Amino acid sequence: MTRDGPHIVVFSTLFPNAAQPQAGLFIRERMFRVGAELPLTVVAPVPWFPFQSVLRLIRPHFRPDVPRVETQQGVTVLHPRFLSVPGMFKRFDGVLLALGALACLRRLRREGRLDVLDAHFGYPDGYAASLLARWLRIPFTVTLRGTEARHARTPGLRDRLQAALARADRVFSVSASLADIAAGLGIARSKLQVVGNGVDTGKFHPVDRDQARRSLGIPDTATVLISVGGLTERKGFHRVIELLPALRSELPGLLFLIVGGASAEGDRGPQLKQQVRDLGLDDCVRFLGTLPPEALKHPLSAADVFVLATRNEGWANVFLEAMACGLPVVTTDVGGNREVVCRDELGAVVPFGDAAALQGALREALGRNWDRDAILAHARDNAWDGRIAALVDAFRGLHAVRAGQTVTGGVSQVG
Repeated sequence: MTRDGPHIVVFSTLFPNAAQPQAGLFIRERMFRVGAELPLTVVAPVPWFPFQSVLRLIRPHFRPDVPRVETQQGVTVLHPRFLSVPGMFKRFDGVLLALGALACLRRLRREGRLDVLDAHFGYPDGYAASLLARWLRIPFTVTLRGTEARHARTPGLRDRLQAALARADRVFSVSASLADIAAGLGIARSKLQVVGNGVDTGKFHPVDRDQARRSLGIPDTATVLISVGGLTERKGFHRVIELLPALRSELPGLLFLIVGGASAEGDRGPQLKQQVRDLGLDDCVRFLGTLPPEALKHPLSAADVFVLATRNEGWANVFLEAMACGLPVVTTDVGGNREVVCRDELGAVVPFGDAAALQGALREALGRNWDRDAILAHARDNAWDGRIAALVDAFRGLHAVRAGQTVTGGVSQVG
């Protein structure tokens, strides 16, 4: 298929690859849809340092080997290396990332395959992109996805984040709350554009509840909670587990399904399983491991309520995915969560860290007769089509602004 328009290069250190297939799925889901309209290449640099193979003797899953080039769904994904020493020189990550990716991007530029550089996360990716865009004389965008709230409060990173956003030609954010953070750093509102993530209702939709439960060995009479995400502290699985003894005293058939595994943020799976054993919840909690996106509709359809007691989110795709399967959502009032769960008929949003409020919201949600049709309608209203059209229009516009400028294949001097 011929796709007319500027060639977009997606720039992200968090992108799925053969060794880490679950990393950054939300970036691929969004940008490969843009790639159906515009020519697209992905540059996903991977961290490297000379002795990391030795470190794997102690930590076998540390920085697994990633192929230099992959093809995913017909899109070329390039993985240049950049120097990154664990625990050291993290303040230089943005510069080292830019230097590591420079040769790759310069080649793409020379081949006519780089018109707009599209970075995801403000730091280090956005900061590195700001340097690369200056060196290569190209426009670039940054998409804010959630880590920016923490980086904006961190001395040493705040200035780099601010510089990246100030230099960007456009700053996308997946939620209004993240746009507010950027505005608080002095970024003009005229440069900010909120484009939330969408949901694929062809992939996420209800399946027969009884059949879904039979496939998982769940009794018809059980009351089922479900959480999906990387098994990290931030996602808050432990905050739900600690409430289960009290909840199942009122709901003896309560089950809690946990879907997920290790992620780039870490792996608390062993600690969570120990917590379950310590609380005597082995018959109440089921760890289903990591599932491919197309399989998630089955455990979601088997459940009654989705819960995520998260510490921070930008825009949680998984909420819309749960809603597309007919589930109400109970979550914490952080990041863009209230923008997704925006009405009482869709679920409940409680203060982060308030265990009593979370327990009360779960108790009420599990006992309520929800209007599943209203929940499904909200998911359909948040399908991808409108989001992708906005992104494509923005990329075309940025390229049109630069179209009259003289561009060379070389590298400009740092100013």
